[in-house]
Amino acid sequence: QVQLVESGGDLVQAGGSLRLSCVASGRIFSVNVLGWYRQDPGKQRELVASITSGGITHYADSVKGRFTISRDSAKNTVYLLMNSLKPEDTAVYHCRLDQGLRAYWGQGTQVTVSS
Repeated sequence: QVQLVESGGDLVQAGGSLRLSCVASGRIFSVNVLGWYRQDPGKQRELVASITSGGITHYADSVKGRFTISRDSAKNTVYLLMNSLKPEDTAVYHCRLDQGLRAYWGQGTQVTVSS
């Protein structure tokens, strides 16, 4: 079984920064993709950023230049550094692991940005 546990969500003022962490445990393949998604109530879950085991990154247009995804494969951990936060970044942020033909999700961590 694979488990993903996120942490780092908080209430922050607009313009502030947060760093989210997600630790994966269980049977983790050497080739995989780790990503961060977010979901606001009433909206679809959307991709924020992803990073492959080879270090290739992808960002949603709305966060380019503000967010940075990174990973420590030795620790099976992915990070999301979020700078210049905006109220529209408020959401539950979920970690996702894609490996083989399966996807695994974490429970999420709440990020709230006040104006």
